[in-house]
Amino acid sequence: MSQTSGRQTPKIFCIANQKGGVGKTTTAINLSAALAQHNQKVLLIDLDPQGNATMGSGIDKATLQHNIYDVLISQATLSEATVYSEAGQYDVLPSNRELSGAEIDLVGMKDREKRLSLAISESQRQYDYVLIDCPPALSLLTLNGFSAANGVIIPMQCEYFALEGLSDLVNTIKRVHRNLNPKLNLIGLLRVMFDSRVTLQQQVSDQLDAHFKEKVFSTIIPRNVRLAEAPSHGMPGVNYDKASRGAKAYLNFAQELIDRVKTASV
Repeated sequence: MSQTSGRQTPKIFCIANQKGGVGKTTTAINLSAALAQHNQKVLLIDLDPQGNATMGSGIDKATLQHNIYDVLISQATLSEATVYSEAGQYDVLPSNRELSGAEIDLVGMKDREKRLSLAISESQRQYDYVLIDCPPALSLLTLNGFSAANGVIIPMQCEYFALEGLSDLVNTIKRVHRNLNPKLNLIGLLRVMFDSRVTLQQQVSDQLDAHFKEKVFSTIIPRNVRLAEAPSHGMPGVNYDKASRGAKAYLNFAQELIDRVKTASV
């Protein structure tokens, strides 16, 4: 772990895609663990009521004293609700089903889109990276994530329908940048669950490179059984089987992100 002294303002990134089942939470968990292995101090915020990032980090969501719902409605501070993931070596602001009611509770609150941003800014904890695992919908919870972040990382499968949804998500990022959070930018697209033997996937990958150019991360996450098995053991894949192709890919991605942050005005 890096030392707290001299640490600058954390880089806050949303991991988002409004389409479910695209490896979003897998990316959030494994990127957190991979950054930790690169000596970065990381906070993973689980903003999805399903709580999969919480469970995948080895944390029992049924026994939480506080969770992100309490933080959003000002019943607990971020530091009070944060727990440490022994399995991943990073901190987690956990979630469970209580978060499902947050949409209704937040509607009448002042600065309802900025509750998470306020909680992060008031925290005394210091991190190099804060990663926010957003729900698979463009909801008020996702808006809270976007309003708190410096940028968005979009994990996506190289399939035809993914391209159509991507344009909607990019337009949402632009609207939030314009109306709520001028710091928000698209950090990059991460190709996940990739199988180079499938011609269509290679074609879509080439289209992404041609259209988004430097916004496409060079690291590609392969379809990997060990990554899929890891959550059932309450562990990130990069810790579950460090020798697997998926683990190595996420470690490479973490280094690529660190390098990109150093050279970009994020």
